Amino acid sequence: MPLTYRHLEDKVTGVRTATAGAEPPFFTLCPTNCSFRVFRPVTPADVEKLVLSLPNKQCLSDPLPTWLLKANVDILSMFLCQLFNRCLEHSFKSGYVTPLLKKADLDAADVKSYLPITNLSVLSKLLERLVAQQLTEYLTENGLLPEVQSAYRAHHSTETAMLKVMGDILLALDSGNLAMLFLLDLSAAFDTVDHDTLLRRLQTS
Repeated sequence: MPLTYRHLEDKVTGVRTATAGAEPPFFTLCPTNCSFRVFRPVTPADVEKLVLSLPNKQCLSDPLPTWLLKANVDILSMFLCQLFNRCLEHSFKSGYVTPLLKKADLDAADVKSYLPITNLSVLSKLLERLVAQQLTEYLTENGLLPEVQSAYRAHHSTETAMLKVMGDILLALDSGNLAMLFLLDLSAAFDTVDHDTLLRRLQTS
């Protein structure tokens, strides 16, 4: 196993070791009759709409230029639809993870200086968007997203998060109370997600 990948695995092992004495994770039960078992099939119209909404930029290593895909989407949408439905049915997706330096002035010999990056093709990005659409619809329709969550939601952003925080602080001060704000920044948060815990939460909550 390459050194950089072993380093990423060691991060998760280190988190598990450091939190071995903590209480086990608690999972809120999903509401009754609320489940997401399979992805619904997409249509050529779904694919065409998504392709036309793509920005006019691409990864240099991508063999399919975005402009070419958009210019011929009326011909390709039927074939892409079949491809994406097969992927959704079999949950198949793969990518090449490449370790890249976080900053040019960092020590290239230190594995901590690297980020795992996956350069996805435009077709892989389209598949991700189709999956995200269906998951977001399911979470929204069933009220499974926290009311105060601003990330990864339509019509929400860092601005809505700041407005919520500022509103709470001003309400507290206007009521004659003290207000304290604690900010938490997790180091390498996405690199240290415990997949077992994540899968259990998705299955339960």
